[in-house]
Amino acid sequence: MELVKQVIGAELNTFEKKFSDNVKGSNPLLDRVMRFIIKRKGKQMRPMFVLLSAKIAGGINEKTYRAASLIELLHTATLVHDDVVDNAMIRRNFFSINALWKNKIAVLVGDYLLAKGLLLSVEHKDFPILQITSRAVKEISEGELLQMEKARKLDIKEDIYFEIIKAKTASLLSAACAAGAFSANDSEDQSDAFRLFGEKIGIAFQIKDDLFDYGQANVGKPTGIDIKERKMTLPLIYTLQKVDKSIKKKIIYIVKNKNTDRQQVNEVIEIVKQTGGIEYAQQKMKEYQQEGLELLYKYPDTPARRAMEELVAYVIDRKH
Repeated sequence: MELVKQVIGAELNTFEKKFSDNVKGSNPLLDRVMRFIIKRKGKQMRPMFVLLSAKIAGGINEKTYRAASLIELLHTATLVHDDVVDNAMIRRNFFSINALWKNKIAVLVGDYLLAKGLLLSVEHKDFPILQITSRAVKEISEGELLQMEKARKLDIKEDIYFEIIKAKTASLLSAACAAGAFSANDSEDQSDAFRLFGEKIGIAFQIKDDLFDYGQANVGKPTGIDIKERKMTLPLIYTLQKVDKSIKKKIIYIVKNKNTDRQQVNEVIEIVKQTGGIEYAQQKMKEYQQEGLELLYKYPDTPARRAMEELVAYVIDRKH
């Protein structure tokens, strides 16, 4: 992402320093956990979306850095809490917070990060940005609960699937774009336009994740992790709509009762591939990507807009 680095490299470095300051703890244990989080931070994609949205919408300022910090604090908090809920021991190839410090501390750390984000906004009276991000957190929780409810019956249809991923994945990315745009000029109309752009790209991002489970995009052998966790992803939903009743019954039986049997999971993956589930998901992913880009193309062709296009391409074409 060379152009992204050229356009917002300096601002991203400034953000990282400000973010480190914003998460500092007030006791030794909290400080250790925060240092661990900072050292193992991810690709910083959401802060990049905040910064580029602001740059396109009018310019990066102090409010933009606070918006990026708030988004990253909320994102990190949801990851910490997710690992507790999923009993996940690994996060980004390192031990998770709950693996190292147990669930009780992990939950409190997630709460601390949420509180730091709220205080950062309240202390600077960034109330519209706080509203944008709080709505995203609410939607993430609703999406998770809806997915849990539907996973018991394995009766997710395509419209419910999109409702879930719009809430679970796309909401925070759309909040990042909306908050970034609003920070530039306090325009609600422009913020709404960027929110919709982020939502479209966020949905495409999640479909990309779905495809990784089937060994797509040169990531090696299929993992089948989503099937093992009884997650109904788009390739599988499409397949269940297309196969005859006996095959459908067989797939549902395997997903419900044999989801740890590698051979039977591979059989489901093969049925999905043969039925065209992969191609269908890829087509939908590209449609949402293009819809997002069409919204972006309404803005002048500047280095910032081209950098955003590069970031979108990276999100959709990534290999992991």
